[in-house]
Amino acid sequence: MIEGILFDLDGTIVNTNELIISSFMHALEFHAQPAITREQMIPHMGTSLTDQLRAFTNLQDVAPLEASYRLFQTEHHDELIRSFPKVNETLEGLRSRGIKLGVVTTKIRPTTIRALEMFDLLQYMDTVVTLDDVTNLKPHPEPVLTGVNNLGLSPEKVLMVGDSGVDIQSAKAAGVRAAGVAWSLKGEDTLRKYEPDYILRDMTDLYEIVGEGTAGL
Repeated sequence: MIEGILFDLDGTIVNTNELIISSFMHALEFHAQPAITREQMIPHMGTSLTDQLRAFTNLQDVAPLEASYRLFQTEHHDELIRSFPKVNETLEGLRSRGIKLGVVTTKIRPTTIRALEMFDLLQYMDTVVTLDDVTNLKPHPEPVLTGVNNLGLSPEKVLMVGDSGVDIQSAKAAGVRAAGVAWSLKGEDTLRKYEPDYILRDMTDLYEIVGEGTAGL
């Protein structure tokens, strides 16, 4: 029986896709790096900012690009992010069923809280685990295990929901069940390669998972 659900943030419960892509494009242009397409960016989304920028530039020292990326995000955050359908209603319904909820993300805490507050999602979260709270990022199990421990649950009673392979890998390494979201920019076929326990085609699929343990796949 699932008693707790942890969510990735970007691309899972908040649509930050255009903000992320625009921030990368700005940082690359500002530092005179070769432009890359959004199709080249998407497979790397979900990994750490440092790893993504290194993959896009073949540079080891990407600190200046990280600074430009974060400044652009701060300045354009509210205009470029959107909500996903049925997120608030579903979280409200899950909470009313006694399900504990949390966020596990590779974002820094200030922008995580800002996004959650913008769409009134913070009120539902029993824990928020960010880049600032762990030593190792997804796909390492530490972020998910930190969330599990903060919820006060055992791993077998927790589900991790995300839009990327690293979310599924982190969940499996932590011993929790994993769900991929079909609205991921990476596509359902890509997520299935990581063998999630479930695929969500709608946020409300979570009701079936917590109620009967069957949905998605």
